[in-house]
Amino acid sequence: MLWLYLHFPHLLLDHIHRNQPSTGALAIVDGAGHTVVQACPNARDLGIEAGMRLKTALGLAPELSIMRTEARQEAWLLEDQARWLYRYAAHITLSPPDGIWAEVSSLQKLYGGLPSIWQTVEQALAERKLNAWVAIGHTPLAAQLLARAGKGECTADKRHILTTVGSLPLPAAGFDEKSCTRLQRLGLNTLAEVFALPPTELARRLSPELLAMVQKIQGTRPDPKAPWQPPYSFRQKADFIHEVEHTEGLLFSLQRILSELEEDLCWRQQDTDTLLLILQHRHQQATRLRIRTTGPEHRAEMFLKLIRLKLDQHPLSAPVTGLILAVKRFTGREAPVGRDLLGETEDLDEAWHTLISRLQARLGEQSLKRLAARADHRPECAWSASNPGKPGKPRPQASVTLPRRPLWLLKAPRPLAQPPETWHSGPERISGGWWDGQRVHRDYYIAQLPGGELAWVFRDVQGGWFIHGWFG
Repeated sequence: MLWLYLHFPHLLLDHIHRNQPSTGALAIVDGAGHTVVQACPNARDLGIEAGMRLKTALGLAPELSIMRTEARQEAWLLEDQARWLYRYAAHITLSPPDGIWAEVSSLQKLYGGLPSIWQTVEQALAERKLNAWVAIGHTPLAAQLLARAGKGECTADKRHILTTVGSLPLPAAGFDEKSCTRLQRLGLNTLAEVFALPPTELARRLSPELLAMVQKIQGTRPDPKAPWQPPYSFRQKADFIHEVEHTEGLLFSLQRILSELEEDLCWRQQDTDTLLLILQHRHQQATRLRIRTTGPEHRAEMFLKLIRLKLDQHPLSAPVTGLILAVKRFTGREAPVGRDLLGETEDLDEAWHTLISRLQARLGEQSLKRLAARADHRPECAWSASNPGKPGKPRPQASVTLPRRPLWLLKAPRPLAQPPETWHSGPERISGGWWDGQRVHRDYYIAQLPGGELAWVFRDVQGGWFIHGWFG
């Protein structure tokens, strides 16, 4: 069995630079804020290195940008890398805080050999602007040691792999400091010299645990790895070196995250209709914006337009230090529609959803309604307003001549102050509502008022005259 291991030596730095490119010096410090964990190339040029005290680093570079790491953040970042790698390999295992295993023996026939697998992974890393050291080993630990040492090669030769692993010094083998000291006192300096020891002597002089580790590297002891399964959700986070004060500064990160969301949805063969955007601030609670579409959607371009409209309606209340985009609701994707000769889509429902979603994002979800007819003769009850949905096909109706109706119906009839001058049509008697306690009995007319307006008027059972609507 062959294993591919990805070691991300600068995962936090890559994550930050992907969201907010910067040419200045940047250092990642530990949770306590005392020690440098990672340093960007500009910072290393100034003499700043991992393991250095933060005070010393600030002495070398007073304008050094600092970002503090968190265990939860590292776990999220590693899961993000596992999510895209899962598209290429079904059996992967996380190696916190900065590594991932992938079983590649079963993929050789699918990809056409190890070189194709290696090239596919390297291309994916380049597209995501990630730095990773890749290695292949006949055991998980062999692949991990080679990747961490930067000596990975695209080979399935077990003898060559063992020779390369054997050349590693003891500190690079993952042994604890006490074991390394004892082995060096025995005159051993490389893994190959440890491999040459009899197993019984190694267990007696050191420990059974060390023997087990050596055997797992060589492949003489099983080392099973439980497969990782991607969560049924999407969550991406962007952290900013400098606070963002305007919405335009968020678009660079949002474009990247939405592109990855589109790739994820296409890979799942699913859509979504709800996005949750969380904007984090330094001195106040996070701003939560929910973006909804009127129908299933997967296009990053469409999501970005809706988010921009939403941000126009909700200006930033405070500078943003980071953002999170989460999706938890997924829907099945419908069969693709046909395209015309020019490659344009013929799906009218998609155009309808796009229009309605953009109008709702600009005006508000409750500001847009869809009118529909109801089976009721009373004018005030003959229609209903509901949320706009998918446009349905018109039902075939019999050829019936309907009475003329006004374009503008008043919310409630109002008394007619002066009698009309001209009568155009009527009377049209409407009587109903006895079943719900709101009975009406009216005679409607189309009439012209003294001011020249064309109105819809009626007379009730008491003989009073009222205006109920206006004609354009």
